[in-house]
Amino acid sequence: MRFKVLIAALCLTFGLTATAVQTSAADEIKIVGFGDSLMAAYNLQADEGFPARLEAALRARGHDVSIIDSGVSGETTSGGLARIDWSVPEGTDAVLLELGANDALRGLPPEKTRENLEAMIVRLKQRGIAVLLAGMLAPPNLGADYETSFNAIYSELAAKYDLLLYPFFLDGVTGDPSLQLNDGMHPNAKGINKMVENILPVAEQFIALIKAR
Repeated sequence: MRFKVLIAALCLTFGLTATAVQTSAADEIKIVGFGDSLMAAYNLQADEGFPARLEAALRARGHDVSIIDSGVSGETTSGGLARIDWSVPEGTDAVLLELGANDALRGLPPEKTRENLEAMIVRLKQRGIAVLLAGMLAPPNLGADYETSFNAIYSELAAKYDLLLYPFFLDGVTGDPSLQLNDGMHPNAKGINKMVENILPVAEQFIALIKAR
């Protein structure tokens, strides 16, 4: 009789534990960092990259989140559009969308960049996935007309689709050699830390919006 009682107690305890684990997993907010080399820990260790550092910073502030690194070095918005359906898995709650830098570096038409970004946003929204749009700025050497057209893309899309916008993904890093790799373009580990520090308030606002849905 005591043996049966013990077994029942163990089963009850295990069941409660399993339920708690399942509940915890269900509560975790799953985010995909979808972008190019700026997202993909270019020339850094995986745990030094933006997704890993942002996840660590958010967890340190009490947020139950996981951030998958889905950055591809050299990616353009056309490449992102081609892979977004299978690179953002089912069960994803949100996407941090960071693309466009390589379009600008190659001087691709801003209207095509806008078209590709808009198509990605529409597809994600159709799947019920929240989007935090990370903006980019065109290099000034492409001329004032190009710069004006390109730079307006992100704020206009954010307004059109009611998205949270982080205006410039490399804010605080561009122009500071101490925060960049030797190529003068990509952030080093300290630069990644600066980017995370700057975006953190917006990321927390994003999480609040996700929870409120």
